Amino acid sequence: MTAPDPKPKRRRRSSEEVADRILEAAAEEFEASGYAGATTAAIARRADVTEAQIFRFHDSKQALFRAAIFTPLNRHFADFQARTAGAGEGKDVARAYIGELLDFMGSHSKMFLSLAVANAYSPEALGGIEALDGLQDYFRKGEAMSQARVGDAPRIAPELMVRVSFAAVLANLMFRDWLFPPGMASEAEIRDAIAAFVIQGIEANGPV
Repeated sequence: MTAPDPKPKRRRRSSEEVADRILEAAAEEFEASGYAGATTAAIARRADVTEAQIFRFHDSKQALFRAAIFTPLNRHFADFQARTAGAGEGKDVARAYIGELLDFMGSHSKMFLSLAVANAYSPEALGGIEALDGLQDYFRKGEAMSQARVGDAPRIAPELMVRVSFAAVLANLMFRDWLFPPGMASEAEIRDAIAAFVIQGIEANGPV
């Protein structure tokens, strides 16, 4: 009687599956260790691949970082824009839209933190924030909507307004523990305050 094989054979992964797993493992490692602390050896262990396999898909750690961070963020931004397209106008719609933005940013806060830390300490890893195509597309669409609403002589340029509004939401999430100590306000109160602040800023160019 033949003894059973103690190590069942693992299903052979396709090239696409290996590539996806490398990106997932890289994102996890960069979030946990930062750009400087992450190594391709650690990423290979997480992905259950060899470093040679990583370098078949990505020329360098820098290229892997950009792919691991920007690829999923671009995908998330594109999905977010598709779900919120055609939301219309009015304060109720604006509040709902800002709520969507808060949920979106909150669920991907580690990605944003990785970008912020890398931009501060390892800017060469980013190759320019313009590489985040989804974010730039989001800004362009926001500018167009704002321009259509306020006309040709806005008090604040639409390209500035959309970026400042985005930054206000992001900053409130990234520095949440510093800004809102326990017991200061409920989750709903904080969200309402952020929405009110952003809407008042937008109204500098006219009623929403």
